[in-house]
Amino acid sequence: MDWIKDFMKPEIIWVLAGLLLLLMEFAVPGLIIFFFGIGAWVVAATCLFADIGINTQLIIFIVSSLVFLLALRKWLRGIFVGHTYSKQVGAQDMHDTIGQKATVTEDILPPHSGRVELHGVLWTAQAAADIKAGEIVEIIDQESLTLTVKSLETEGKTK
Repeated sequence: MDWIKDFMKPEIIWVLAGLLLLLMEFAVPGLIIFFFGIGAWVVAATCLFADIGINTQLIIFIVSSLVFLLALRKWLRGIFVGHTYSKQVGAQDMHDTIGQKATVTEDILPPHSGRVELHGVLWTAQAAADIKAGEIVEIIDQESLTLTVKSLETEGKTK
């Protein structure tokens, strides 16, 4: 039964609690629980060198966890998640495709959509009139990932 008494030392309990919290960070991402695991290890190290009561241990745990969280979270997120230098705001640059030319790769037969190739990327496309594969079209609108196109070949025949 002495092994239970050895196992119930506060420093061992705090080390195990810290390990459990660090492992929980894998299940609940966000890089928050991690700092509470580090705070538990700070308390374990303190208990190793000083005989302190449970109230003091809890205060050290909360204070050290919050200090590490506030001081290091942004820096560590940059390391593990990466930095974002520019974010697209709303519909910014979403309609850059309007006015560009594309090639029809799959017939567009209204009301059904077809496919067009623009800069090597296939897009879903719709049109007001039938357009056969191989024709060159102009993009006149974009709604989400669907382009609205018009044929340049039939436009040239009417002029």
